[in-house]
Formats: sequence, structure tokens, C-alpha cells
Amino acid sequence: MTALDLSSPVAVVGTGTMGQGIAQVALVAGHPVRLYDAVPGRAGEAAAAIGARLDRLVEKERLTAADRDAARARLLPAESLAELADCALVVEAVLERLDVKQDLLRELEDVVAEDCLLATNTSSLSVTAIGGALRVPGRFVGLHFFNPAPLLPLVEVVSGFATDVTSATRAYETARAWGKTPVACADTPGFIVNRIARPFYAEAFAVYEAHGADPATIDAVLRECGGFRMGAFELTDLIGQDVNESVTHSVWQAFFQDVRFTPSAAQRRLVESGRLGRKSGQGWYDYRDGAERAEPHTAEAARPPAYVVAEGDLGPASELLALIREAGIQVREEDEDHGTRLVLPGGGQLALADGQTSVEFRDVVYFDLALDYRRATRVALSASQDTSPQTLAEATGLFQALGKKVSVIGDVPGMIVARTVARIVDLAYDAVAKGVATEEDIDTAMRLGVNYPLGPFEWSRRLGRSWAYALLDDLHLRDPSGRYAPSLALYRHAYATDKREGSTS
Repeated sequence: MTALDLSSPVAVVGTGTMGQGIAQVALVAGHPVRLYDAVPGRAGEAAAAIGARLDRLVEKERLTAADRDAARARLLPAESLAELADCALVVEAVLERLDVKQDLLRELEDVVAEDCLLATNTSSLSVTAIGGALRVPGRFVGLHFFNPAPLLPLVEVVSGFATDVTSATRAYETARAWGKTPVACADTPGFIVNRIARPFYAEAFAVYEAHGADPATIDAVLRECGGFRMGAFELTDLIGQDVNESVTHSVWQAFFQDVRFTPSAAQRRLVESGRLGRKSGQGWYDYRDGAERAEPHTAEAARPPAYVVAEGDLGPASELLALIREAGIQVREEDEDHGTRLVLPGGGQLALADGQTSVEFRDVVYFDLALDYRRATRVALSASQDTSPQTLAEATGLFQALGKKVSVIGDVPGMIVARTVARIVDLAYDAVAKGVATEEDIDTAMRLGVNYPLGPFEWSRRLGRSWAYALLDDLHLRDPSGRYAPSLALYRHAYATDKREGSTS
């Protein structure tokens, strides 16, 4: 099954931001495009807005004047659904209400030909439920573009329970012919991106609610240590707290209030107070004129230790040993079967976040996972009230000697980056096991859809196949609510690895 021929007309119903964006993508690809909106005059306004954006593309030399003129000639506002009768694809981008979408599709089915592909751009509703209103649901598919559609490459091609393989394939190939990067996905709450991205927000909010750190510090650690483009607080302020919470709540309800997707009480209070982020002037941060910029906690300068004793290879943080030597600090190595820590001159220990708490051990400081310890500009440390000031100072001075800013947070098991990555990896394995998507498509979706530095499976291969399971298992022992219980898929993955290595644990 191939993509739609460029001579085939494409229609977009609903002319808001997403509808206009999708129409522009199809138009620039070469299709005749029809625009329809139930509000009189809106389709014409949308066509004019798209034309203005085409003008800007010419100004930026991303489109020739001739191609712009040809595209404008192919763009036609429609005054009635009947004018869409000859379209080969109709994409609806109307209000996110099941009844509204179903009513529209029933009307469309009476208008278009039997071989017309019908699609929805829904981001939160069930494709199966929307298509349930159709006489022929096999030709109905989800085409979830990301905003702004002309710029962002990802399209989730979602097959409902009744979607024919030929319809899904045609939609997939058409999206690719339009210059997009499509990923195939089964109809599941949140599809790929909005399902697997929930921990990125949830864990940041959980650390805040536990008084582990403030929003500016958590965001700085996610960016400067974890390698994420934006922190969870600044990103939800950009998205809109009401919009982000609505998606979270929708996924949670669709999974029958699964504790892994529980919404944040702190975010709910923010929405209730009308602090919706940038669009309202206040969210987690204050964007009003004259407001003071929130700064992350950064530790004062401390003297680095003269040496450290390395017990084991530090696992995913093993590159730190080379950095410590380059900083002129002596590394004494000792072979320890179970050791993955640094011993400081004062006798305290420094260990990579593993899901346990500092208070459980005598004089232990944890440090967070980094995407790349060499390039990271900030590292978080976690200590308890029982940690000696000398140990915390030596740990702080050590990372400062490596050129890192240091943020000291509360005694949070799994810290910030480590618990976030572990949960994302877990949801990804669970999604593959349940037939939602392939590993490759999930990695592609998370990199392109939300700009993650690595896909979940890329993270897993880098960290070791049992790393996420071990961390979540420790977290689950300390919070037995089920929020951190590793999925069966992740358990099987980790156990199979251990078995090949000869472990019986």
C-alpha cells in the first residue's frame, strides 16, 4: 500500500492551530487541500493565515515564490461538508469531545467515497471509540501531529481496534511522503509519547511535593545533568498547566486510575488557582514584568578531597574515575565484588543513586545519574540529616573540582534524573510487551516528540539491562503504593540478562 497520490484532494475539518498546521503540511507536500469549519467564515480566515505563513517561508528562502503561488491555488475553503466529497483523506481536528467527533464522522461518512481515508488528530481520546460511530471503522485511523505541525517531524499513526492494516499503512506512507517521521502505534491511552512521558512530569512533581528540592533546582538538574531540553516545571508552564494536567488526568482515567499515572496534587492546586503558566503570567514560575528570576540551589565552594578510594567500577558512572584523575585527584582502586562506590578521606561514602535513601546507611552521600558526566555542568547530591558535614563537603568539593555546579537536595530515593529515567524505561518495556509499538518506534517518538536526549531503550542499553529494574525494585520497597513497582516486562528483561550471566538471584 502506497501513499496517496499528490493529485488526491485532502481535507481538514477544524481550522484551529492544529488544523491549519496539518493543512499547511499537506499543501506544501503538493496536495489540493480543502478547509472546512462549522463556524461561518473561519475556513476563509484560516486559508488567509496559511497564505501568510507561506509568504514568510518565501522570505526565509524555505519556499520559492512559484511554489507558494501554486500552493495558494490548491487551497480552497469549503462552505459545506458536501464540498469534501471527492477527497481521498479527511483529517478532523475539532474539539476534543467524543460526541462532537463522532457526530462529525457520521456526517462525513455520508458524504465521502467508500475508499476515502478518515483520520483524527486526537491527542487524548480513544481512536477506537471515535471510530465506533462509523459504519466502516476499518478506514479510520489516528494521525496525531505535534504542535506546530509544519515544524515538528513526528506523527503517531494510531490503529484503532477495528482499523484495517491497509488503512494504517496508507496513512503511515502518506505521512512519510509529506516529509514527516511516522511511528506506528496501537490505540492505547496517551499513544506512545503521552503515555511514556508521564514520569518526566510526575517524578519532578513528586520530588517537589516531598520537599526534596524547589522547581528551579529540579529543572536545572534535569537540564544540566540529565540532558533534557527543558525541566518539567518550565515545560509545563510553556504547555499550560491546565493542558498538561488534563492529559495526565485523561491517561490516568483511561488506565482505570493506575497509580503509576496518578496526577499531581500540587499541579491541581496550581490549576485551581489560575496559575496556568506563561499564558496567565504565573505558573510554577512568575513571568510578570519585574518578577525576580528563580535560581537553582547551588552549593558554595568546598575543598576537594586529596584522594578517593574506588570500590568497584561505579557502573553507569564509571567515566567519573577518568574525570577525577584528570582533575589531579588520586584514585585508589580496590576490587570489591559488590562495591560500586567511592570512599572519601573522612570515611564517608559516595554512591550513584540506586533507589535507596542516605539515612539507611552510615555516612553516605548519593549523586544523581547524568546523561554524560563529562559534559554535565551540574550534579545533584542527596544527603540525610545524619550525614556528616565533612562527607557532604568532600563530595561537594570533588564534583566542583570536576567543573560541575553542585545542587544538594533532600534524602530522596532515586533522586531526580535516575528515578525519572528508570520509570520512563519501565513504561517503554511495558508498552512493547503489550503491543503498543516497537522499541525503535518508541525511541524515535520520544526523541522527536518531546526532544528527549535518548530514547528509553537507548538509555537502557547504555545503563545496563538490569539497572532500571534494580532501582525501581528498591524504590518500590520504600514506597509500596505500586507507583514504582517494576513491570513484568522489565522484570523478565532483567532476569533474562542475569540468567545469561550465570546469576541465580
